[in-house]
Amino acid sequence: MNKIFSFLFFLISFFSIAQDIKLSTKDNDLKLATLPYYNYGKGLGLTSPDSIFQLNIRFRMQNRMGFLKNEDQEDAFDGQIRRLRLRFDGYVGNPKFLYAIQLSFAPGDVGEIEEGENINIIRDAVVFYRPNKNWSFAFGQTKLPGNRQRVNSSGALQMTDRTINNARFNIDRDFGFQAYFLNEKNEKFSYNLKTALSTGNGRNVTKSPDNGFALTGRMELFPLGSFSKDGTNFEGDIAREQKPKLLLAGTFHRNVKARQTQGQLGVDLFEKRNMESVLLDAMVKYNGWAFMSSYMNRTSKNPLTFNPEDPSDFNFVYVGEGFDYQLSYLFPTNYEVIGRFSSQQVNKDIQAFTPNTKQYSVGVTKYFWEHAFKLQSEITLDELSYLNGSSETNWYIRFQVEIGI
Repeated sequence: MNKIFSFLFFLISFFSIAQDIKLSTKDNDLKLATLPYYNYGKGLGLTSPDSIFQLNIRFRMQNRMGFLKNEDQEDAFDGQIRRLRLRFDGYVGNPKFLYAIQLSFAPGDVGEIEEGENINIIRDAVVFYRPNKNWSFAFGQTKLPGNRQRVNSSGALQMTDRTINNARFNIDRDFGFQAYFLNEKNEKFSYNLKTALSTGNGRNVTKSPDNGFALTGRMELFPLGSFSKDGTNFEGDIAREQKPKLLLAGTFHRNVKARQTQGQLGVDLFEKRNMESVLLDAMVKYNGWAFMSSYMNRTSKNPLTFNPEDPSDFNFVYVGEGFDYQLSYLFPTNYEVIGRFSSQQVNKDIQAFTPNTKQYSVGVTKYFWEHAFKLQSEITLDELSYLNGSSETNWYIRFQVEIGI
């Protein structure tokens, strides 16, 4: 317990000595609908004298320290560079032709280097054609139009990580074509339509070509008009909406002949499987208050796959469903209090191999420079329930610093 109190004292001291920095009201300079991200201002920009080339450079870094207490395991401290990323975007020849590149260097992003496997440095490499303010077409590797929290940058989160359901049931980056029709208006009913045709194999895949593919469609409704400062692209009401704003959205995704346990993510299956995902989410913001809720579901016929050379060796599509609820309030001092609850129910076909989970989280964030420079602290409790009736309780305390341009 002394370790825990010492760690908490360190967090409180760090927050108390920090000085407040004024919040900016600048808008993002380049809004790419297929690649939402959070940035403060315009980063570092270069434009050629004849204005036929533009390059914006950004970076962001997340450093974290945590204390973990899991049942039947020794207590442990965890310190790591959670994320370290470089981003480049701009246009070439004409502002209608844009590009975006994002590279990742943190160990957790890149993953372990395995013989015969690619190094996952490239996160996004995509070109856009934006003929007018409504239409946007993309070709390359980037995020699919999935759940709101997954599409948002990890740098725009209120907690130190996404929910357990986002980790298990969401769709991820993929290579292919995307087409968006954006029709957001400040004070009127608005909507966005987003579609994608992709490989279904995830990012940086160079395995032998196959006849699999993925189809994604998403609709976003804004009954009360669009959010201030692209407010759907970051969590928390740091823009302090003067009028209530509401987002209602849904995504349907079908991955045909998927190779991995979670579609674009996970380990290789022994046999290909078709998967369908339904992702529903809602967001409300008003005067410092923010509420988010989501439902995620993945289904697949016969999710178990077996090694033909060893029937005792198997893996499975992660099928099931989950709910997330998240509520927060931002004080005038730019301190924010967040509470989150998630429940995850796995399908009966795989219940013998993986538990149902409930997760409870409480966090406190101090914003210095909006989401671009913030301090985050969080305590999370996981309750795991197994098919044989046994249960397990794990928890952690975590502190994280996010900084970037």
